[in-house]
Amino acid sequence: MKEAAARLAADTGDSGPSLLLRGVRKAFADVIAVDGLDLEVARGECFGLLGPNGAGKTTTIEICEGLTTPDAGKVDVLGMDWHSDAKELRHRIGIQLQETQFPDKLTVEEILRLFRSFYRRGMSVDESIRTAQLEEKRSARVGTLSGGQKQRLAMACALVSDPELLFLDEPTTGLDPQARRHLWDLVDQLKQAGRTIILTTHYMEEAERLCDRVAIMDHGRIIALGTPAQLIASIGAEHIVEFAVSGDVDAALLMAITGVKSHRVDAGLHQLSVSELHSAVPLIFAALAAQGLHLSELRTHSATLEDVFVGLTGRNLRDE
Repeated sequence: MKEAAARLAADTGDSGPSLLLRGVRKAFADVIAVDGLDLEVARGECFGLLGPNGAGKTTTIEICEGLTTPDAGKVDVLGMDWHSDAKELRHRIGIQLQETQFPDKLTVEEILRLFRSFYRRGMSVDESIRTAQLEEKRSARVGTLSGGQKQRLAMACALVSDPELLFLDEPTTGLDPQARRHLWDLVDQLKQAGRTIILTTHYMEEAERLCDRVAIMDHGRIIALGTPAQLIASIGAEHIVEFAVSGDVDAALLMAITGVKSHRVDAGLHQLSVSELHSAVPLIFAALAAQGLHLSELRTHSATLEDVFVGLTGRNLRDE
């Protein structure tokens, strides 16, 4: 990893953004997937692109990767564009898909030697194996790898060209918690090496831990942009109180409680965003008791990026 960091520092003298989108639009028949999108990602930044299915984030990423041509707008990647610099860009970006199919009979080393042969320069096979923490699986056939090991192999293949810009499309989907955290540690190392990373994910804890900035998309547009801390602060509440009761709740009484910022109901579960948990909860209990209602469920948590999205759209990030 240190060798890669040294090469990257020597090769990326340009201080301009790694990614620049202006007025990007893409429609499929009468469905507008990306609607006049503006976006800028600085070099060395880990940038998260979040949103529910159908928000337009996959189409946006495919446009940035050169896999989809936009109908309108400007797309600059590492100061170049896909119309005139496609060959050069393919040598300077890395892509890890949500799921990559490798031949089961090939070994980890054979796969990486194959991918390394596609590029004029990059990491050695040994270095890519070390980076992905696959030393013990060097001679193992792909068919014998666990899900987490296959994802680390996919990451190694994305890194074998020593890319300046790395696209990670939901890299931990389907992994168990331990395998997910191993991938997080690897992304942390890549960040320390100075690589620019574009990350899409449905896991809000993942985005909060890994990303320097986050953009939330919905209906083809960016509806919120900032650091995770800035976005969470923007909803004006530090905590979320969730409860269930048998009976109808007078929402006006709840909203009249000092410190309650918003109220919504999702599948029978009431969700209140509050600024001061210790003072709001007793008042919520009192308001429910005054209505003759009894709690059947209660939990609290600190405000998260998912709460930001719910507050903006009324939907959960994993809603279809």
